Amino acid sequence: MFKHTGPRMSIDLHRVGVVITDLQNDFLSPGGGAYGLIERSLAANDTANNIERLLGGAKAAGIPIFISPHYYFPHDHKWTAPLTPLEDLAHEVGLVARRDPLSADGLAGSGADFPARYKPLLADGDVVIASPHKAYGTSTNDLILQLRRRRIEQVVLAGPVGNLCVEAHMRDFIELGFEVAMVRDATAGAANEEGDAYAAAMINWRFMAHALWSTRQTLKELDLAKKAAARASDTRSQAPRDLHEAVMSGGL
Repeated sequence: MFKHTGPRMSIDLHRVGVVITDLQNDFLSPGGGAYGLIERSLAANDTANNIERLLGGAKAAGIPIFISPHYYFPHDHKWTAPLTPLEDLAHEVGLVARRDPLSADGLAGSGADFPARYKPLLADGDVVIASPHKAYGTSTNDLILQLRRRRIEQVVLAGPVGNLCVEAHMRDFIELGFEVAMVRDATAGAANEEGDAYAAAMINWRFMAHALWSTRQTLKELDLAKKAAARASDTRSQAPRDLHEAVMSGGL
């Protein structure tokens, strides 16, 4: 039985970002193209609410948020190479479909759109919306570049499809040297004849991620990081005043 744990991950407010994959109606809203596949897992984990709590906690702590969406445009349906099973289903049912890469025409309220409940948390101009990933991981979008350009070295990661896009992102981040905390109840998974995908994701995350936290614990860690950063700022601002007082009193 594997019971080993690595060094405790401690959030550094100046180096951390929150990443959410597939924050879209087709995964998170009733009637969405893939919602039925993960509906039970979403309910069991309170996934949609926990993602909202996570976004709110990141905002409150001043932590940058990065969204990695999944879109398919008309030109993507002209691929000729064989697709993996889930990709094939996605193309067949029109999952996360966009009409035009140069226009938002038809996006509002569609399966590819962000659920309305999250939009107030995304519309302040500070949230980074990466270019779309096309399969599962980060190799097909600009998310890694966006993180690197902001000197992000720690990632708190969540999203509705835990064993697929979320895990693919996690593996990419780890391979590229990021420190990664996974949020176990801000995700979900489907099932097939081989077993439960959510359970499979948790097994892999426990082996691979630097931290595996609940939403409640994640919010606590973000708040602790915010307070630690505030204390450090107070200490830095106090040092010049202490020096000035020492000089004026003849102590130096």
